[in-house]
Amino acid sequence: MSTPHPAPIDTGTRLLRRSHDKRPRLRRGVALLPSLFTMGNMFCGYSCIIYSLRGDFESAAPYIGVSIVLDMLDGRIARLTGTSSEFGVQLDSLADAISFGVAPAILAYAWGLAPLGRLGMFSGFLFVSGAVLRLARFNVQSAGGGDKRYFVGMPSPAAAGVLAATVYLFSDGLTDYRAALAALVMVLTPALLMVSTIRFRSFKTLDLQMRRPYTVLFLVAAGLMAVATHPRIVLVAMAYTYVASAFIGMGLARFRHRGQPPAATVAAPAPAPDAAQP
Repeated sequence: MSTPHPAPIDTGTRLLRRSHDKRPRLRRGVALLPSLFTMGNMFCGYSCIIYSLRGDFESAAPYIGVSIVLDMLDGRIARLTGTSSEFGVQLDSLADAISFGVAPAILAYAWGLAPLGRLGMFSGFLFVSGAVLRLARFNVQSAGGGDKRYFVGMPSPAAAGVLAATVYLFSDGLTDYRAALAALVMVLTPALLMVSTIRFRSFKTLDLQMRRPYTVLFLVAAGLMAVATHPRIVLVAMAYTYVASAFIGMGLARFRHRGQPPAATVAAPAPAPDAAQP
């Protein structure tokens, strides 16, 4: 009696099944990539807090700059890989609240607001409140659409960058009461701008795949060289130039509207004559 032969194994089908089984794992790995950048952003904010409590402001301030870079990368990577999700949006907001709200406020308080006592403490809280309100408003406006070329209110990373760049330039700290008043203005001004309705330029609409002249690449290289050679001065100039750009743009917009001729009013048509009247 002959024994039944085993069914032939289709190696091609097996390979297809293995590749099909690996697809969900690859998908989960790609979705994890933007979240890793977000976690790095949050870690930098936490490190800034630790170094600020130690009084090492020269080491604490650059962590805010690294957080800004990571915050720019996680969203762009999520869009490029098609892995944007509601979970990633909420995680990014919570990380930004730490890195661009709590961390710069503690940095500014330990650096220059402490001589003001309770005034300095509550000034730092106003900055945290402005950052959290700015993030909440951004999430609502992003869900409803709108003009992506501009931010309504100063972005919280830019506001944190103003504090971090200033502290990095004067990393020795402030102990005098009169000098602490200047630090108070430095903290309250970005806090008010975050909850304002002033429009700030957004760089999220820049198309990196678009062909550009070689001079743009040369200017980028020159900017990197300037940051590498004179980081303190260049970073302060970049931070305050971005703040001034909003007011310059607002002034130019008003000047253009004032220079335009008023719109011609359309005259109402004359009523038709009544046939019943003589």
